[in-house]
Order: sequence, then C-alpha cells, then structure tokens
Amino acid sequence: MNSVLEKCRLCPRKCSVNRKMQTGVCGMLDKMVIARASLHLWEEPCISGDYGSGTIFFTGCNLKCIFCQNKQISTKNIGKEVTLEEFAAICLNLEKQGASNINLVTPTHFVPLIIEGLKLAKKQGLNIPIVYNTSSYENKETIRMLNGLIDIYLPDFKYYDNHYAVLYSHAPNYFEVAKEAIEEMVRQVGEPQFDERGMMTKGVIVRHLMLPNLKDDSKKILSYLYQKYQDHIYISIMNQYTPIQHFERFEELNHVISPDDYNEVINYAINLGIKNAFIQEGGTASDSFIPDFLHSNLPL
Repeated sequence: MNSVLEKCRLCPRKCSVNRKMQTGVCGMLDKMVIARASLHLWEEPCISGDYGSGTIFFTGCNLKCIFCQNKQISTKNIGKEVTLEEFAAICLNLEKQGASNINLVTPTHFVPLIIEGLKLAKKQGLNIPIVYNTSSYENKETIRMLNGLIDIYLPDFKYYDNHYAVLYSHAPNYFEVAKEAIEEMVRQVGEPQFDERGMMTKGVIVRHLMLPNLKDDSKKILSYLYQKYQDHIYISIMNQYTPIQHFERFEELNHVISPDDYNEVINYAINLGIKNAFIQEGGTASDSFIPDFLHSNLPL
C-alpha cells in the first residue's frame, strides 16, 4: 500500500513525486503527521453528539484555499509525525474518552497510511463509526481505496463555477472532481442511517461553506445536489466563513456572510424542497471556533 506514495497520484494534482524523498503540493512526505486529536463539539449534531466527535487533524493539504482557516497546519506544517501504531492508539484513546466517531480531517494525502492504521485499530477493538472529512478535491480512485472502511463521508462542496475554484483555491476542474468523488462516496455508504440517539452511523453529509458575494454560486450547488440526490444525502449550509487575514487583491473576502444573503440561500433551499439539511445560527463567524494547533497534545 505504501508503494502508492513512491509515485504519488492520490489527489487531482497528480504530482507523481516519490514522497519518500520529496513533497508534493500537499507538503508532506511518506510519514503520517497529525496536528491535533481531540473531542470536538462543533460538528453537525448527529456527528458531535453529547460528548464530541473524535477529530484527528492531519497536517498538510492538497487544496490551496487563500482563505483557509487552518493555515497553521495546511501550509505551515505544524504537527507531529506518528507511526501507524501511534495512530491506532490515538483512535482507541478517543473512543475511550467517549468520542461518537473517529473524524479524519483533511486526510487525502495520507490515505494509504490511514487504511493500514484503521485496520490495526479495528483489530485492537475500535468499534465506532469512521468519518472522512474532506474538501472533495479527491480522485475517485482514492475514495475507492477506502471502500468498507468509512462509515460516514463529510465532504465539502465549495464551488459550482470553476472560475472561483481557480481564483480562491488554485483548483482547476473542482466542480467535476468533487462531483465524481461525492458520487463514489454515496455509492459506498448508501442511505443515511441513525442510531436510537439520533447519531449518524452511515451516510453522506455534504457541506457547503458560503463565501462573500457568491450566493448565486451557492444556489447552483444546492440545486445540483438536490436534483442529483434528493433526500438520499444531508446538506449542511454553513455561514461561518471568517476572514483571518486582510486581502488586498480580494477585498470581498474581508467580510463575513450577511444575514440577508444567508437567509436568501436558506429560503432558496426550502423552495427547492430540501428537507435533510443543517443550518447555522448567527455568531458562527468567529476565530473562537478555529482550533488552537500551536498548543495541542496528542492523546497517546
């Protein structure tokens, strides 16, 4: 499995570098690096539950969003190298703490290592759902490698118009790539399923983070998702975009989402007929929701 990293084409960048020797766009070599592992209460209610989702934030990223709220780990490589045994121990420790699931955040570039680590953890008794939390800038072939290991897919759907995908995330063909990846996710896990507590045990929740001045793009995404999947997935419509730096070139990104724009998009979703959806209240655009990666200890 690790031989995949010797000519890495895990993501749509298809760098083809030997990650035993050099990094690709993701910035990572062939060893797993984790920035934070902890219980997280700010996911969708059916993911976080009462005790929190067991989130594991991986260092590095194959997407290059200029507005990234996790730049400390996506581009500055803050994190700790861990072995597969240590990764398995982190998963088991989070389960012991009461985690509702194991939530793999920005995992794409470590998929072969994650597969081996999850198999090891399951052999040692890991018995809670596994969540794959991704930007959706994914090769469908990489998602296929995860078949049978992932219970819940939590993909973003950032852009409909590839113009904005290139402008803000340097990601050509984002829409086509994300569309195919999400199709494979839905094929694998099927209809949403919940336990007696209302916690999701299987299924797909597609997240859409609204960006300033892009409400029409948001509407196109919602329309596409509902026409394609109807009520066979959940959609999470998010207003928590937070400017964490000042942009000279992209002045529009210096603003949070206005309540009027968010309400307009929510009403559009309702009029489409979308019922399986999560929406956010006010006050979510705050850096207090961004994890502190500089002072985090891994639960080993």
